Parts: sequence; structure tokens; C-alpha cells
Amino acid sequence: MTPTAADRFPTRHLPGVTVRELPPPPRSAWSIIGPGVIAAGVGLASGEFILYPYIASQVGLVFLWAAAIGIVTQWFINMEIERYTLATGETALTGFSRFWRHWGLVFAIMVYFANLWPGWATSSATMLTYLFGGDATWIAVGLLLLIGATLTLAPVVYTALERVEFVKVGLVLLFIVVAVLFAISAEAWGDLPTAVTAPEFPTELGFALMLSALVFAGAGGGQNLVQSNWIRDKGYGMGRYVPRLVSPVTGREEAAPDSRGFVFEPTEENLTRWRRWWRLANREQAVTFALISFVTIVLTSLLAYSTVYGVPGLANSVDFLRVEGERLNETVGSWFGTLFWVIGALSLFAAAMGIVDYTSRLAADVLKTAYLPRFSESRIYFALVWGLVGLGCAILLAGFDQPLILLVISACVGGLMMFFYSILLLVLNRRVLPDQIRPRSYRVVALVWAVLLFGVFSALTLWQQGDRLLDWLR
Repeated sequence: MTPTAADRFPTRHLPGVTVRELPPPPRSAWSIIGPGVIAAGVGLASGEFILYPYIASQVGLVFLWAAAIGIVTQWFINMEIERYTLATGETALTGFSRFWRHWGLVFAIMVYFANLWPGWATSSATMLTYLFGGDATWIAVGLLLLIGATLTLAPVVYTALERVEFVKVGLVLLFIVVAVLFAISAEAWGDLPTAVTAPEFPTELGFALMLSALVFAGAGGGQNLVQSNWIRDKGYGMGRYVPRLVSPVTGREEAAPDSRGFVFEPTEENLTRWRRWWRLANREQAVTFALISFVTIVLTSLLAYSTVYGVPGLANSVDFLRVEGERLNETVGSWFGTLFWVIGALSLFAAAMGIVDYTSRLAADVLKTAYLPRFSESRIYFALVWGLVGLGCAILLAGFDQPLILLVISACVGGLMMFFYSILLLVLNRRVLPDQIRPRSYRVVALVWAVLLFGVFSALTLWQQGDRLLDWLR
């Protein structure tokens, strides 16, 4: 019997895959734009609005090199995640679970730990208090409930999320254009080359902050893994055969196939289609995710450098944005500081929605694939959405401030996840995919680099933060 492409797939923990033809790629690249915009939109929060501007306010523009390294590294990681889903219709987590049933659960738990504190909803609420006053806790609870309702009532979840993130990215880019015209100083533009000519590693700010900046430049942590789910719902490659998540209230459940994924035989026609799909996917990620993320980090850092560089006592939190907005009111005009807070509040709200979505989406995929095959993935997803919303509301209403343990976990878990899944991606794509579509040498080198980068930084952060963590536990 002649071996098929499906014979490479481990079947000890999950059923084998089905051989099907690779769907033809679209003629226009416009029809596949979306997953990279969502990745950039959800990521335009921690690194772009807080971390890199804060670093610029403390030490200048000398750490922007890290944003370039972080984003380029994540682009290679994202493309290996997309490679597997393009070729199989399965998510990367499902692929990992083929080697060990519980890999998906491990990563889902890590994502929950990283996103346990509803930080972005709280940050958005805090920025709204700068504009309208009120109690940030109750506003944040209202925002969480709005996120749950929006994700529940959208007929197709991916489509709703895509529209929200498109609007957010558009507003952020519009604000940046206005900032370039009115707020970024000539001195800041003149000092920008120091990011290349005099790069520094400001260890005085702490390894936890440096790791966070590297991990969350662009996306980071579990958000990279969910590229599988987003491109599948967009209909990339073999993902076209997989049903999308729909609302249990307003959507219509699509006919679901069995729990197996798919693979195509490397015929000349399929390989021609694959090459077109691969080029389109690479370009979409390069332009919508990598370019937008990097330009935004550079320009928001320039804005912070122009307004609050050298101001003592700035907090590495959303309160930093209050001071920046006040300075913009003073230097440019009250309209500009208000616009800054409005865009920031909307941006952080959209990020919070994306985080609730991808945390629940990853966990739903894992539970459906490995533990609850008879249940609808859409219904599992919505139960998890409301569970996360309810947990966030309970934490806020209980009056807990963000404790040190969550700060340390947030700084470390994302890097640890990327360390582990970079190794697994390398094994998965080199072992099970047909020879003709496996990652080539320079992409293998990029994944090895990611393993070293995030492994070393995670270890350094745990070493530096270990004493503080032990003190808190005592």
C-alpha cells in the first residue's frame, strides 16, 4: 500500500487526518486581510501604549531595537503557526496534542494565568475617568459585561472581532498622523537615530520589564498561538473545511465534520496552490502585523519622549498615560490630550475584547479536541467567555489591587510559553508535514533563535524576581 501524507501524523492521542485537496487561493490579497490586523489590534496596548513609551520616557529611544527584534522574531513564529494550520486545518495546539494529549491544556492554563487579571479593561476604565470621572472599578465591570455581550451576540465571532480591531487600528493610525503633525518635537526626530547608533540595554529598569517589552512587542504569549484559530475562521488553506465559531443566540451552527484534521498530497497542482497561499499569508502578516506594530511603537515612543522624557516619578502603569495626556494638553492644546485619552480608552477596550476572545478560543479548541469531542466548540467557547468575564468582575468587586504575584506571572508566563511552543513548532512542522512544505533552514534558525531568546530572558527574569515572589508568598 502506497503511503500517503496522512501517514506522518501521530494517532496515539488523536484521530488521524483526512486527505483532501488544498482549496484554491484567492486572486486578490485583499480578501485574506484580517488575522494580522487583529493580531496588531489586540497587541496595540501593552507594548505600544505603555511599555515602550514608558521606557522612552526613562532612558530615551535607545531600546527601540528590542521592538524590531521582538516583532521580527514573532513574525517567524506566527508564520510557523500559520504553516501548520494552512496545511491541515488544525490549530497548532491540536498539533502539539498529537505528541502528548495534554500539551494543549498546559498552554491553555498558562494563557489563563497570564490573563487572570482584567488589566486592559481596568486600564480602559481608568482612562475614561480622566475624561468623565466616575469609579474605575464599576466602569471596568461594565466594560467586561459589554465584551461578553458583544462576543455572545455576534453571529460570527471572528467577523465581529475583525471589525472592532480594524476600527481600532484605523483610529490609532489616524491619531499617530495627527501626533506627527502637532506633537512630536524636532528634537525627538533628531534623536531617533540613537536607537541604531547607540543602542542600550537598560537593566536598571529590571529584567521583568525588559522581558515584557520583548514578549509584547506586537503580540506575545498566547496571542501568537491563536493565529491558528483566526486564519482558520478566515478560511485560509485547509481551514476552509473547518466550521467557524458562531453565536448560540444569533448565529447558526455550521455542520461540523468529525474531529480529524486534513492534509493534502504534494501533487503539482496542490503545491502550486500552496506556494500562492504561503506568499499571501507571509505578506499579510508582514504588512498588517509587523509593519503596523513597529511603526506604532516607534511613533508612540517618540510622542512620550517629546512630552514626558525626564519627568520624575512616572508610574509604569496606566497612570503614566494620565501624565502624558496632561502634558499634551499643556504643550499642544486641550483637544489633543483629550483625543489621546479617547483613543487610548478605545484601544485598551478593544485589546481587552481580543484577550477575552483568544483566551477563551484557545481553551475551547483544546477542550473540544482532546476532552469533549461530543460538545459544540461554539458553546464551550461562550461558556468560557462568560466564565472569564465573571472571574474578572469578581476580582474587581472584591477590591483586589493587582498583586505582585500576578505582575511576576504576567512578565514570565508569556516568555515561557514562547520558549516551549517554539520548540514544539520546530518538531511539529519538521516531523509531520510533507517534505515539500516543511520550514527551510533559515526559518529553522529563526525558531532556534526564538527558543534561545525567550528561554534566556525568562530564566533571568525568574532569577531576578524570585526573592520578591518568595517574600510575597511568605
